Amino acid sequence: MSEAKRSEEMMNDIKKSDTKKNDKKQEPAKQNKGTSSDKKQTFMTRNLTVFIGAMICSALWGSAYPSVKAGMGLFGVETTDIGSEILFAGVRFTLAGILVVLMGSLLERKPLIPNRTTHPKKILVLAIFQTIGQYIPYYIGLGHTTGTNTAIVDSLSYFLSILSAALIFKLEKLNVKIILGCALGFLGVVLINMTGSGFSLKMSFMGEGMVLLSAMSYSFSSVFAKVFSKDDDPVLLSGYQFFFGGLVIILIGILSGGKLTAASPKAYLLLLYLAFVSTGAYTLWTKLLKYNEVSKVSVYGFMTPVFGVLFSVLILGETDGIRIQYILAMILISVGIALVNGKQKSKIEKTK
Repeated sequence: MSEAKRSEEMMNDIKKSDTKKNDKKQEPAKQNKGTSSDKKQTFMTRNLTVFIGAMICSALWGSAYPSVKAGMGLFGVETTDIGSEILFAGVRFTLAGILVVLMGSLLERKPLIPNRTTHPKKILVLAIFQTIGQYIPYYIGLGHTTGTNTAIVDSLSYFLSILSAALIFKLEKLNVKIILGCALGFLGVVLINMTGSGFSLKMSFMGEGMVLLSAMSYSFSSVFAKVFSKDDDPVLLSGYQFFFGGLVIILIGILSGGKLTAASPKAYLLLLYLAFVSTGAYTLWTKLLKYNEVSKVSVYGFMTPVFGVLFSVLILGETDGIRIQYILAMILISVGIALVNGKQKSKIEKTK
């Protein structure tokens, strides 16, 4: 019996030794995997990364202002022809969705195909709030109010994104710095648009009301994009929501009597650029939202009108926007961004 016990103990010792060796082999792999994931998240939450990425998005969206105006002119769309404006937007976003899916598939080296369980619902929600609910009311409102009122009311979307993330979805907490930073950013947008006829206090539901509805829709889409991207690829969701949302907008534009007639090949090139703007800006913006608080990213949106004025000067030759208040607006928006992002720790850093 003693010999049997000894042999049994020896076998147990051998098993324990093998187990320890296997554990040692597996430990580095686990550590490396965790380290790689942490590095990616740490990089995306750095202030410099957020600054560069968000400024690129704001610059792209800012360039869209004069580009849309020039593109509609090349397609023979009048500012009072809401149906054709909606149709133009639908074609742009449908094309953007195709580009996002193609580029994402090339980068991943496999086709981006949504699964049948969770993706359809998320794509539908994003398409409703980010594309359909944002742009249809926007173009309706644009046709019933001034460009100045549209720009100012629309800029509330970034403030509303932060409020909805904090008060409705409970993703983060508001503080004095965030509220003051957003207020300064909004004031900067107001200053930029204080040209010509200025801001009118005469409000209407079909004008400013529709633009505000558009801003509210965008604010919800930002939060949904952040929540959904935790478990799913934001590139896939962005691409398919653009595609299906764009198709719905095309249908509404056609039913509204919209028509597009290209005056030259330049019109198609400009349309392709606008699709690229949506492709690059929204995909990068969603990536930033995935790893950062909504307030940290959304406050940079107040820079979009600044770039809009700058590109209007470069593309359309409109010099009325470059006045002393333009410089003051940039200062206010910059201070607002600094307040929101100054000395804030990300959730990852707090967890560590």
